[in-house]
Amino acid sequence: MKLKLLVGAAVTPLVLGMAVLPQAAQADSLVATAAAVPAGEGVYGRVTDANGAPLPGVEVTAQGRRAVTNTQGEFHMTGVSGQVVLQARYIGLPTATRSVSVQSGQMTSVVLTLGASEATSVADVVVNGVITEGVARSLNQQRNADGTINVLSADAIGRYPDPNVAESLQRVAGIAIQRDQGEGRYINVRGAPSAFTAVSVDGVAVPSVDPGTRAVDLDTLPSDIVSNVEVSKTLLPSQDADSIAGAVNIKTRSPFDSRRLSLSGYGGASYNDYGGEDIRGGLTASNVFGANEQFGALLSYSYSRTNRRPDNVESGWTKMETPDGEEIFALEESLFKDYETERTRQAVTGGLEFRPNDATRLWARGSFAKFEDDEYRNQLLLTYDEGDMVAGSNNRKATFDNVTVERQLRHRTQVNEITTLTAGGEHIFGNGAVLDGSLSWASTEQSYPNRNELLFRSKLTPSVTYDFTGDHYEPTYSIFSTQEHMNASQYGYRETAFRSNTTEQEEVSAQMNLELPSRFGDQEVTWKFGGKFRTRDVTADEERFRTRRAGDGPSQSYADLLGDTESRNYDYLLGHKFNNGLVDAYFDSARDLADRRMPDSVVSDYEAQEDILAAYGQARFDRGATSVTVGLRVENTKFEGSAPSFVVDANGDEIYSVARVDRDDTEFFPNLTVRHSFSENLIGRFALTRSINRPEFNQIVPRRVEETDGSDISYEIGNPDLKPTLSNNLDFGLEYYFDGLGVLSANAFYKDLSDYRYTLVYGEEVTIDGVVYDAEFATPINAPEGHLMGIELNWQQKFSFLPGWASNFGVFANYTYTDAEIKTAEAYGGRDTFQLPGQSENNYNLALFYENAGLSARLSYTKRSDYLEEINADDADFDLLVEGREQLDFTASYDFGNGIEVFGEAKNLTDSAGVKYYGTRERTYEYEKFGFNVFMGVRFKY
Repeated sequence: MKLKLLVGAAVTPLVLGMAVLPQAAQADSLVATAAAVPAGEGVYGRVTDANGAPLPGVEVTAQGRRAVTNTQGEFHMTGVSGQVVLQARYIGLPTATRSVSVQSGQMTSVVLTLGASEATSVADVVVNGVITEGVARSLNQQRNADGTINVLSADAIGRYPDPNVAESLQRVAGIAIQRDQGEGRYINVRGAPSAFTAVSVDGVAVPSVDPGTRAVDLDTLPSDIVSNVEVSKTLLPSQDADSIAGAVNIKTRSPFDSRRLSLSGYGGASYNDYGGEDIRGGLTASNVFGANEQFGALLSYSYSRTNRRPDNVESGWTKMETPDGEEIFALEESLFKDYETERTRQAVTGGLEFRPNDATRLWARGSFAKFEDDEYRNQLLLTYDEGDMVAGSNNRKATFDNVTVERQLRHRTQVNEITTLTAGGEHIFGNGAVLDGSLSWASTEQSYPNRNELLFRSKLTPSVTYDFTGDHYEPTYSIFSTQEHMNASQYGYRETAFRSNTTEQEEVSAQMNLELPSRFGDQEVTWKFGGKFRTRDVTADEERFRTRRAGDGPSQSYADLLGDTESRNYDYLLGHKFNNGLVDAYFDSARDLADRRMPDSVVSDYEAQEDILAAYGQARFDRGATSVTVGLRVENTKFEGSAPSFVVDANGDEIYSVARVDRDDTEFFPNLTVRHSFSENLIGRFALTRSINRPEFNQIVPRRVEETDGSDISYEIGNPDLKPTLSNNLDFGLEYYFDGLGVLSANAFYKDLSDYRYTLVYGEEVTIDGVVYDAEFATPINAPEGHLMGIELNWQQKFSFLPGWASNFGVFANYTYTDAEIKTAEAYGGRDTFQLPGQSENNYNLALFYENAGLSARLSYTKRSDYLEEINADDADFDLLVEGREQLDFTASYDFGNGIEVFGEAKNLTDSAGVKYYGTRERTYEYEKFGFNVFMGVRFKY
């Protein structure tokens, strides 16, 4: 029996859905009906640098009031009147002041400019350089946020050799990534499972691409479409509650980022140590137009193509009894995989915005990203049987007679697509109230147009000795010396299999938020209310075909289907590669000959609909140096799902029907968030919050699906009674911001988990085509309790306090320690307490950068410790773990000062492997290497 850990009534909203705001007069009338809101007065506007670029995260203060600019440099402040002196503070630029006359009962517009010319003392730091500009933008937004957030700006992302958003996020404190063939795919925030983090693009929730998880495949999204990425580690009532670990919002660029005609792009090529030439490029164009430059438009395109040929060996371990009667660890199979993979990414983003004044803005934005992975896998498979073990075998070295030898070519094409569209607007009224709303649509699709497999089996059944006593990553196998597997004339056709499946998820959401300033006695309080409706439809369709009839095999012999190129995996010679063109031609001709596999082609399908109706209310007020946000969010979830079912009755008749599940659940999410400024530089934070993670759709629908891989047969069984995981969260931290552009921070967190989901796996015998197999059955259930806790330490600083050339250096360093476990309702194999999957106890990031004049360089190192992937409930010796991995990257660029910049990147200089093992590192399950990558290119900006 195995245990696999997975991640896994309503208040009526004020208004649901709003594509564009009503006319100002109508909206003013709407807001005026709120009797608790007095006529207000104050200021609104924006803050820019000396070049006119908007500055996010600027703290604007006046008469005891405080406001913070958004990503467009915009702010608004109520409760100030008369002759007002505004002070704008931004780490990295001198503080600016501006006197403004505010007329009674009105909001006054203002533009503040921060620049080097306003420096007043040697303590002022002038931001100069792409690295420090990115650091300044991130630190200012983090410092002035109400909750605990981390921000990655486009400038900072561009300084790393990271092709996708997942790889960029690994640089953030408390975030580690899970990789596929060396590339980051999922993120683990603060040691939590990847599905505990919700992802949105421009505020639009992105459905998962992979039907097996709610986690979003971030390798689908290229990093160069990003304006900034905001990671909220504590939530406010105005945010969706489905982010136990954190919420990631990816913001694309806006034409009002520069408020002029702007063109930028890059292009280059790279060399992959385990592959071929790669190319990447992108182009962005934007402009503002109209009599008052009130219209803006932006369009961007990104493309990349990588060729990867990783080496991969998998070793399936079990316990066997030797002829001497001793129980030992032994292999049941060895898989040697020779990959040829081409991955392409394309992304398009666009936006139209209308800003007739600083009080009103309307927008329509969209994004499309497509990731295609076209993979050929030449495989050599050795299968060992316990009854053929030779005496004298031990845990590290064993000999088997009558070993089954097979060769296979698999052609698999995976296509992921993510599309988001949103339209909405925001208006600041004369009394300082703010109304915003949006209507959004998001769609994801994962399809496999090719999952084709051709299998040959050798008539030879040699004796094979494997030896792990030396290098357990690359053990020795006697067959590579005796070379029985090289005898092409002995191979006969065994099987052809086809699978195709498509999973589509589509979500429509509508939301509205109303922010109302008010006064209680001498206390200014900002109320915020809102409602949101989300509806998501999921459809999954799969078809499976297979034939083992000799007449359906290729007309060519095995030898005739091979090419001239040797197939190698590390130093193992597997034979010759299959001729991809010949085998693809055979696949085309054989597809109609294969039999549709029933009931698998029916019972693997399912449909689901999830409706979430949410409403919230919150109050925010400043009491001296303390900012307090308190509120409540309510979310009602209605779920409907269905899946075909199949049974054989007592008469042997096959009966198909449809099984359905309907659920209705309401949860409350109270919230208290406190921010306190001990001084201008020392910030303290505290938060009490509650959050949720709903079950994966394929886990909750009532279905039973076969998942066969080689000789392993397993069945996944849905559980309609599966509960969502809830978490009560406690966060607190201290952040000290250096005048010389930097921060030193410590943040601690504790998450009390209830109904954590894990998958119970148990074994039975099943009969397929008259043959009895040992099969595994897996079903998800809830654990009653668990916890996740830890601490994040972060240090970022430019060494401007050092003399001479040393002042051009700086450092980024962070460390995260986490401890987590769940306790199950019953014991498995004598254990009822287990570690969370994806949780590394230690996670490190260290980068040293140098920046002077036009030269920028950064050497970055990242490492995470071992983490659990799957627990074997009966035997801890077969817990599946992922070995901790380190990676060293380097990037450098030179800006000629005329908008042209050359750059170079080197990735995975440590040539680090991806390793999985059972129980102890010596029992290696998977050993994969992908080599280093060197990229050279040119950027331009106008």
